[in-house]
Amino acid sequence: MRWVRYSTPGDERPRLGIVVGDTIRGGLHGELVDLLAATEIDAAGHRLADEPAEQVAVAEASLLTPLPAPPSIRDFMVFEQHVEGMAMLAGAEPPVPDVWYDQPLYYFSNPTSVIGAFDEVAVPPGCTAFDFELEIAAVVGTSAANPDLADLTIDEARDAVAGYVLMNDWTARDLQGREMQGPLGPCKGKDSAITLGPWFVTADELPGLVDGITDVTLSVDINGERFGTARLDAMAWSFAEMASYASRGTRLRPGDVLGSGTCGDGCLAEHWGRHGRGSVAPLKPGDVVSLGAGPLGETSNVVVEGAPVRQRLARRVRT
Repeated sequence: MRWVRYSTPGDERPRLGIVVGDTIRGGLHGELVDLLAATEIDAAGHRLADEPAEQVAVAEASLLTPLPAPPSIRDFMVFEQHVEGMAMLAGAEPPVPDVWYDQPLYYFSNPTSVIGAFDEVAVPPGCTAFDFELEIAAVVGTSAANPDLADLTIDEARDAVAGYVLMNDWTARDLQGREMQGPLGPCKGKDSAITLGPWFVTADELPGLVDGITDVTLSVDINGERFGTARLDAMAWSFAEMASYASRGTRLRPGDVLGSGTCGDGCLAEHWGRHGRGSVAPLKPGDVVSLGAGPLGETSNVVVEGAPVRQRLARRVRT
């Protein structure tokens, strides 16, 4: 099933529905995360298919993000081509660190920054090198074999993946590059916006994706011109392995988002690493970035001017 969260011109209240052809069978009030937690998503979907409270043409609805406030967002880095390109940008040797081959690395991102597939995206305050990142995300549901979602085996993790969504992890590259010299990890470079949408596709629709076996092709266009393409089967770690590792020593929650990380040719920074910083300009207000991933749909976000830095900070001088 393809689940959407939407509104209509006559009713701005967000509702849930499923997409059947060109029509939304919907009118269900609530949040997708709650359906996932209650293991109600299949039953609710069948009820909507048989007896929807309303039917709306997809073209007449405003598609909102299906996951407006997920419990957490872990963003991994599982495409070796991307790691190589980013290492080249930083001048790192060796191009791919040994630790990357040992486990699926990730960082925590900002759940309150999620926007929809067709929302405007503002340049972060102080940013002069704005970038996109083409990704797919798995969404955690429940596991009958391990209801606590803690220390999941790969088989249990496979069962715990409820579905997938297209993801754009917007990045302030200049801020990120400076703050990661800390060294700690991305802060304001990865804090402003994450596109999730246009819909949530249940795992049964893409049965091979949890193990990285799929013929889904990813693509990104800038202002209508194709910039890059990639295949999901280039992932070094599967979503089942990512979910298992994420749950090690802790618990996952229904609705948790597990991003794949940027695919090869899926961002400007990787291009800068391979061809030089002057090879392609950073994003600017007015640019349109469109992602596509077959059954996962398409996103198209317009970049707009962001707010300035309101107040500069100065550290205390150590005495």
